[in-house]
Amino acid sequence: MRVTVLGGSGAFPTADSACSGFLLHHDGFSLLVDAGYAVLPRLLELMPAEQLDAVYISHGHPDHCADLNPLLRARAFGGADPDPLPVYAPPRALDAVLALDRPGMLDAALTRHDFEPGAAFSVGPFELRTALLPHWLPNAAVRVAAGGHSVVYTGDGGPDPALVELARGADTLIAEASYPEVMDADSVRYLSTARQVARQASEAGVGRLVLTHLMPGSEPGEYLDAAAKEYTGRTGVATGGLSFDA
Repeated sequence: MRVTVLGGSGAFPTADSACSGFLLHHDGFSLLVDAGYAVLPRLLELMPAEQLDAVYISHGHPDHCADLNPLLRARAFGGADPDPLPVYAPPRALDAVLALDRPGMLDAALTRHDFEPGAAFSVGPFELRTALLPHWLPNAAVRVAAGGHSVVYTGDGGPDPALVELARGADTLIAEASYPEVMDADSVRYLSTARQVARQASEAGVGRLVLTHLMPGSEPGEYLDAAAKEYTGRTGVATGGLSFDA
């Protein structure tokens, strides 16, 4: 399974980084995990919009799903006439982004697959298992397995034993780490620091930790230093263009 980071900026994109978006590829099948602001241009550098096979959305905040709108427009109006795009998301997570257009305009461009966090299902060659993490909106962390390897992605969420269980023994954990060590008081329950997710990565025994959702303008080295206090395995930051085998 090949993982390519399309973006990892938290909250809003920067001049050189899209928001959350990760392309997973295995056995000729491409799955986009989250489609935050500015992800579509990064995806189009790798493939035409009509060649994408499926999308997984962790939750309904726009830095994780806003570019689903231009992605569907590209498929609907790009002239290639592809089959409807399967899109998997928690209930109501797509409501706001799909409401950007007139009712029904993009209905033929997608097939919605709503699921409750905690569900397990197959998407192409991938086996997905999800878990609810605490966030302002229902957020479904996901474990994606194929070819004997597994990647876990948190979406956004505060520290929770459910993540340790979901990530246990995974090859890679891609984890939201909005701050290095100190969290704003109103976000303590709903977001994580690099040190917190590193502790959970260590508890779960994952093979690699990739920190994502860093706040724009922050210094990645501070996040890596914080993570190193809790996790001694391979650690990196989700920068656009990073690609690795799970």
